Amino acid sequence: MDSSIIVENAISTLANTMRIYGEAHMRFGDLFKIDPEEAINNIDRSFEMMLESFHTLYDVSKHLFPYFEHGDTALLIAVRNAIYHRDHPLFRSLRWRLHLDRGGVERWLGASFLLAGHPTRHGAPIRISHHVRLDDLDARLDPSRASPYLDTFVNATKAADRSTLIDSQLGLPAIREFRCRHRYPDDQTYLDLGPIFVSAICRVFKAMNAAGINFRDFDASTYVGPFTTEIAVDLSSQDFKQLRLRGWGPLDLIPIPIEDRHEHGVE
Repeated sequence: MDSSIIVENAISTLANTMRIYGEAHMRFGDLFKIDPEEAINNIDRSFEMMLESFHTLYDVSKHLFPYFEHGDTALLIAVRNAIYHRDHPLFRSLRWRLHLDRGGVERWLGASFLLAGHPTRHGAPIRISHHVRLDDLDARLDPSRASPYLDTFVNATKAADRSTLIDSQLGLPAIREFRCRHRYPDDQTYLDLGPIFVSAICRVFKAMNAAGINFRDFDASTYVGPFTTEIAVDLSSQDFKQLRLRGWGPLDLIPIPIEDRHEHGVE
């Protein structure tokens, strides 16, 4: 089979999983009211399906695009591999940790969570979100942490280089500094993988399009336009929101944007 056909098939599968995730995201609110466990598991498994499909595209198109030269694509592959091997307790979503982990949301009453992400260049928000603990990334990817959950499938030099690349291109040191300055605990600081996933898709779809790869089938042909000409994530900037659990029910689940007063000269 022509290698371009294999890449096109991988793109079609990825686009299909993106649509499935979007549908799970739209149904989440109503289903959560009836069955929180099903709602959370549906959306988390859908996100993992997207990561798996992205990795398949990487497998068949790495001759067309340098995935490990970009922080967003390198991170998605690393997180997918970690979830695939599951030799650790890392990368559970914020939704899962709040509602399905032992003790449920009641154990977090009174706590405040820092939710860090990346804005778009055009101002419109990214509607999908998948928050994981920032220290889960550090534990898996940063050799200097000497974590028992460190990725051992790559050698130490490559792991250090990958960690440095992801840190610098995704602005993770700025997020850690914000966490420290505002005194958020490590286990209450989360990074949103949603904008990073969108950024990676934009980057790869543009490269595939430029290489003459066809975007066949309905889902792929639907997504190629927005992800190559309309959406742009600003990985050089970060935005911050606070999720504070006061015992107010659904209102607790609405993150509130945080103005970084330090950057505006106010203490």
